[in-house]
Amino acid sequence: MTAPRPAPATPGALRFGYGTNGFANHRLDDALAVVADLGYQGVALTLDHHHLDPFAPYLARRVAAVGRRLAALGLAVVVETGARYLLDPWHKHAPTLLHDDPAPRIDFLRRAVRIGADLGAEAVSFWAGVRPDAVAPDTARDRLVAGCAAVLDTADAAGVSLGFEPEPGMLVEDIAGWRRLRAALGDPPRFGITLDIGHCRCLEPLPVPDCVHEVAAHLVNVQIDDMRRGVHEHLEFGAGEIDFPPVLRALADAGYRGLVAVELPRHSHAAPAVAARSLDFLRAARAAAAPDPP
Repeated sequence: MTAPRPAPATPGALRFGYGTNGFANHRLDDALAVVADLGYQGVALTLDHHHLDPFAPYLARRVAAVGRRLAALGLAVVVETGARYLLDPWHKHAPTLLHDDPAPRIDFLRRAVRIGADLGAEAVSFWAGVRPDAVAPDTARDRLVAGCAAVLDTADAAGVSLGFEPEPGMLVEDIAGWRRLRAALGDPPRFGITLDIGHCRCLEPLPVPDCVHEVAAHLVNVQIDDMRRGVHEHLEFGAGEIDFPPVLRALADAGYRGLVAVELPRHSHAAPAVAARSLDFLRAARAAAAPDPP
């Protein structure tokens, strides 16, 4: 029996968060405080060497401390796993699930799931990675399915939802690719989607609000940023081509209740100012998305 869909929300019910990958020059405690003081309701926490390193000593103690900090600040959390050089100091994002030895990536993702469970995270987000030139496409797809299945086992045991993110340039870069992957895994209930709104404008064939409706039943995590068609560059709001009130209206109409977290990983040099501008923009777009009174 299929569970009933949640009733449509209003744009005012959307909860905005900010990604800690946009606060790379801040201590994590300080970044969380700034985000909360600005009025955000959550964070997308990228596990990294400077922000809750999952491989540093005394992990359980540090996770508990972050959990207390989030609770004290009233911040919800999703866990992100896109750290650039956490696993290999020489090669960005390596190894991925597609490499000859994906074990370090699988171990990292399993750690992320367990951390997410301890923090009460709404989702743990991850992606496929770029296919190495020496790896045949069929081999890469097989490795991806096997790696995702291993992470799903941990997620099922921990009761954590996974949000798989289609990422431009990676083996799974669009919604259609995510659907194929989910089908190959047997359509598991915990294998949801992380939808980056900018990515939809960058390469999806449908208008951005239609992308939201396309995946509404499986949407567990939303990243939000501006972008231009055909250019994978995360931009501040208003610097790209996206009309945001219809996007927020689509999220509300879809009954989405998770975080909508700003994803600006290259703006750490001015993080507090960018975060403040971003929240002002999103609040204005949310107000513009509200239906007219009868």
